[in-house]
Amino acid sequence: MADVKIAIIGVGNVGGNLGVRLARSGFPVRFGVRPGADVKVLLERCGGQAQAGSVREVAAWADVVFFAVPSTAAVAAARDAGDLTGKVGVDCNNPVLFDASGPTVVPVPEGSLTAALAKAVPGARWVKAFNTFGAEFHGDPALSGMAVDVQLAGDDAAAKDTVAAIAKQAGFQPVDCGPLRNASLLEHLAVLWIHLAVKGGQGRQVAFKLLPRSAS
Repeated sequence: MADVKIAIIGVGNVGGNLGVRLARSGFPVRFGVRPGADVKVLLERCGGQAQAGSVREVAAWADVVFFAVPSTAAVAAARDAGDLTGKVGVDCNNPVLFDASGPTVVPVPEGSLTAALAKAVPGARWVKAFNTFGAEFHGDPALSGMAVDVQLAGDDAAAKDTVAAIAKQAGFQPVDCGPLRNASLLEHLAVLWIHLAVKGGQGRQVAFKLLPRSAS
């Protein structure tokens, strides 16, 4: 899997940490950035294993394109990335807003943000993934001596297999959560995590983990 070329669109906490983790796990990584963006420190964190370029340049180069941008900008970012036909698109975003009670899911007419991306850019093979925990885990997937779970949802089995293999090589534990329609469940799970972390007093160093009753 180390020859899979990965583009990261979005260099905030999630995209930055994930890109560093993937680069340090042996993947060729390029960050898609706006003109004039200063990513020197980010590239240094990658240990010389990553580069940066325009969004279209890195998306055209990549086999797998991760989108880690504000949810309100996700569809525009995917369209701005150019021709994604045949590429795996990974939606790491969550449609969420905050009110007095805490975080809540923003209804998306298509059913989920991932479904909206699939409608807007149908040539890509979309997978929902890396959206159910905080950015700290994107950089370090260790969870109480285990690997944090990365839940995956998508209709293209081969695309999910590709994302699962990337996750596994980078130290995460992939969990196949079914078809694209289940992306909405992962978005709700993410908002539950945000509530527990921010409003529920659990803090950010927690994550959901699927465990068997006993080791076999």
